[in-house]
Amino acid sequence: MVKLNEQTREEYMNQVMAAAMKGNIDEFRFLFLELHPADQTDVFLHLEENERKQVYEFLSPEEFAEIFEGMEIEEQLEIVSELNGHYAAEMFNNMYADDVADFFNELPADQSAEILQAMNKEEAEDVKELLTYEEGTAGSIMTKEFISIKMSDTVGDVIQQLRREGPGAETIYYLYVVNDIGGLVGVTSIRDLITSSDDEVIENIMSTQIVSVHVTTDQEEVALLIQKYDFFAAPVVTEHNILVGIVTVDDVLDVLEEEADEDIGEITASRGSTDMTLTSAQAALRRAPWIILLMFFGLFTAEVIGRFEETLQTVVLLAAFIPMIMGSAGNTGTQSLAVSVRALATGSLEKRGLWKTIVREFSTGLLIGLMSGAVITLLLTIFYGDSLLGLIVGLSIVFSLGTASVVGSTVPLAINKLKLDPAIASGPFITTLNDIVSLLIYFTVATTFLQYL
Repeated sequence: MVKLNEQTREEYMNQVMAAAMKGNIDEFRFLFLELHPADQTDVFLHLEENERKQVYEFLSPEEFAEIFEGMEIEEQLEIVSELNGHYAAEMFNNMYADDVADFFNELPADQSAEILQAMNKEEAEDVKELLTYEEGTAGSIMTKEFISIKMSDTVGDVIQQLRREGPGAETIYYLYVVNDIGGLVGVTSIRDLITSSDDEVIENIMSTQIVSVHVTTDQEEVALLIQKYDFFAAPVVTEHNILVGIVTVDDVLDVLEEEADEDIGEITASRGSTDMTLTSAQAALRRAPWIILLMFFGLFTAEVIGRFEETLQTVVLLAAFIPMIMGSAGNTGTQSLAVSVRALATGSLEKRGLWKTIVREFSTGLLIGLMSGAVITLLLTIFYGDSLLGLIVGLSIVFSLGTASVVGSTVPLAINKLKLDPAIASGPFITTLNDIVSLLIYFTVATTFLQYL
């Protein structure tokens, strides 16, 4: 198997397609199938439609299945429209059930039903089962292709079973031991088999300390569990402990990427619009509601400034530092927001404790405020020759940053208590809220010292 780099990709692709266009199937298959599956997918996606049709003739549905699995959903939707019904059904028969279910979730119900009708009954039933689970749960991302064995089996029996069933399983590192009704009772590994004699009974080498997840467990919890225990896969069971599937580490990587994208979208108030395949109009429609809402929040900022109009008229120079104080508070609050959302996502908040987290963020914000306040007080004293003005701005920075840290850390925690996604407390929302709070602090401090200016 060869691995392409950027220097050889175009040259190799030209060789592959030259063989295809000449109708030299043997040369094409030799060159193309020598590639790593990821490179096969890359090469295929660079082809024009007429060239892709040539590939369908030269590759079996089983061979094309691995290429199809490596594509993004949007690419799969485009490619499947080019395939005839029989070829597509055979391709889906040779894909892992969870990958097929993920794709079918993006299809209209009538279209997926038509494909399921054309698939082999056993494979279709597995996909139908996965489609019944709520999206975002362990059941919806698990695969049905796993190896289960019995306690009474010998190591030699299991090795023979692996030779028969292993090629169709998504992973064979873990082997799950079940009883007569399919209940999960133990787990063993390839390492255990290799280091045991052929006549050793599985019951003697299996572990009964099993870490499993329920079919309804949130996918992010599953990902964190696999990350915590460094598993390659985790078994999925029903409420009666019946083993129904496994979640593999490659699925977990997809989940973590999906959750990260979702959190970024929430924190930046751009959820649903980060996909670069969206048109400008679609992205604008998804972003606009947050921006309009935040615009109304901005009216409160204007109201605060209006309330302290007399203070501003007395010392007009105070207005020059409003953007700096608002910006510093907003940035500090966003940092604390990121820390809280991350702590909730990784479970570290539970280990540290709610109040310790809040106190830690408040202390951090206060220390940053003290450092920033000292610097700005010194600078204003030097450049404006007014130490009192420097003190007013410096104290405002200290109190604003300390308060902003508390706001940034507590709002997502409060939202989490309401069983909502803490990332909803987006960066722009926290920034706007801290703008209002920091202005109130600034003008309160300034008004207090106004008689001395």
